[in-house]
Amino acid sequence: MQPKALDLFQAYSQDKLPREGGYIISSFFSENSAYSKYEIVAYNGVKSLYLSEDGLTFQSDGNKLFVLVEPANYPRKHIEPFRRDSNEQIPHRFSELEIITARNQTKVMVSKEPIIAYSAFTILKPRGINFAFIFYNRPDVFDTIKFFFSKTLNKEARVPQNDAVKSSDAILKGLTKFNIWLS
Repeated sequence: MQPKALDLFQAYSQDKLPREGGYIISSFFSENSAYSKYEIVAYNGVKSLYLSEDGLTFQSDGNKLFVLVEPANYPRKHIEPFRRDSNEQIPHRFSELEIITARNQTKVMVSKEPIIAYSAFTILKPRGINFAFIFYNRPDVFDTIKFFFSKTLNKEARVPQNDAVKSSDAILKGLTKFNIWLS
């Protein structure tokens, strides 16, 4: 039976990376606060893979969704996410994000529409406590991703549990707009 998810680079090294497609979730946690970024990439029909020191490059089209978690005490909350320092930025304006304000005033921002990566994309090797997981495209993949985000947003990004579940629903709403499976 196929697993639900594996560490991306472990799956690559063990030749368990599904070439027919899947969902990759990468995290980028701030070392000094609960500020967190997540990138979700769905891909289909990999032509080739290239491993480098920096990461794993997929020769494939992909759909991307971004999630940004901004703690209440974040000092640059007035700056559009696409204009922030590179380690804090995502390629969106506030108007392009669904914004959930949690009970503790943490904001969870989710792409309203996916971004299309044509022909290739690279998943960076995780550093420190960051991660990159491959979620296999099984019939229950959305349930698995929803559960994963409800727990991760709560435990890692300090989003209250009810708000983490609400944020997970917004993420799934974005995932249903991925068109990579239609090609």
